[in-house]
Amino acid sequence: MVTGLEWPEIDEPYDTLEANAIHKARMVVGYTGMAALADDTGLEVAALDGAPGVFTARFAGPDATYADNVAKLVRELDGVSDRSARFRTVVALVYTDGAVVTAEGVLEGRIANERRGSFGFGYDPVFEVEAMGNRTLAEIPEHEKNQISHRALALHELARILSEPSQP
Repeated sequence: MVTGLEWPEIDEPYDTLEANAIHKARMVVGYTGMAALADDTGLEVAALDGAPGVFTARFAGPDATYADNVAKLVRELDGVSDRSARFRTVVALVYTDGAVVTAEGVLEGRIANERRGSFGFGYDPVFEVEAMGNRTLAEIPEHEKNQISHRALALHELARILSEPSQP
């Protein structure tokens, strides 16, 4: 096990999830001299033209809490009938030679009218998943959520890509 690896918080300056994930992984490679895996995730709401997207964690402002972000989202969708949304994660694996491999995972759902459930964090209490009986992610125990989540799907896709003979 490697210990003592530290780096400062890394910003997310780009306007795409892919660019932010690659940026974060490249920065960690620079700090550690080792290959690095990083991700960026966004909640994309159809009625908001894909927002909050890359601003998911800062939707209600730079110092917003999870509760602030959820409250703003629910307010903005008040009276809106199309509440379809998706969580999208892009993972980036950057090697020390600069080679980059990316993969994406998407979890389709919709924004509920009110918060439900006590598991998870962030937007989980208002993100319903039809394939899981219209439960919100906050109503789905972690072991079940980890099987269907956008992050899990992105990592499974990365593993599939890496298993191809042409990958480094």
